[in-house]
Amino acid sequence: MCRILDLPHSSYYKWLKVKDKVNLEDQKIEESIKNYHELFNHILGYRRMTLWLNIINGTNYNVKRIRRHMRLLYIASAIRRKKTNYLRYKPEQVGMNVLEREFSATKPNEKWLTDVTEFKIIGSSKKLYLSAILDLYDNSIVAYKMGLCNNNDLVFRTFDKAVQANPGIQQILFHSDRGFQYTNRIFKKKLDNNKFIQSMSRVGKCIDNGPMESFWGTLKCEMYHLRKFYSIEDLKQGIEDYIKFYNEIRFQTKLKGSTPINFRNQALVN
Repeated sequence: MCRILDLPHSSYYKWLKVKDKVNLEDQKIEESIKNYHELFNHILGYRRMTLWLNIINGTNYNVKRIRRHMRLLYIASAIRRKKTNYLRYKPEQVGMNVLEREFSATKPNEKWLTDVTEFKIIGSSKKLYLSAILDLYDNSIVAYKMGLCNNNDLVFRTFDKAVQANPGIQQILFHSDRGFQYTNRIFKKKLDNNKFIQSMSRVGKCIDNGPMESFWGTLKCEMYHLRKFYSIEDLKQGIEDYIKFYNEIRFQTKLKGSTPINFRNQALVN
């Protein structure tokens, strides 16, 4: 072939050597992919799999290369499930959509999003409700509370916890959907007393609170749907462990490969 193609024999042996090296490296990549896939309970997609490989191993692999290997191994992240539809009601007061889908912030505690989601227990009619507040600057969960009832008290306690953890903050843009807890006059008074700016999603426009909905999807996809919970206590522990993992360990591409807490701490120091 070298004679027909008019190539020196050295070129063939050089190509052969490089090919063997690439094959060896591909084997190492696929072994790492399988290890991380099992370690994180099948929640890593090709983007965050690339982050883990590059950050932990000190490499610089392209996402396309990692995606190709994951497809060859038939490895993929868990699939999201459809959201539940909720009944409408007549609100006491409604805020304007001040946020207007500007899902970026220049500093911590500039824009907060909030919502409540529910979880079911296997073999029981009991439900667990999770109320959380997310900071748009670093996607961190600044406060959360869990309860057996989706009521005003759950949301009020979440808000109070976030304020207590960040004393002296004012002029925060606080965005929510039009759930009955957030259109409550008492909650509006809480916002006014802390000099927060209220913002609300439009009717039937879940995307207006997109990052918060995305967090719910991520939490359920990466933890709740991959396990079976038969008690409230086990579910509470699972949620607490995941939020700690999400805030302190889970790398995010948006945060330049950092975790929410690390990204937040760097901003507060500067």
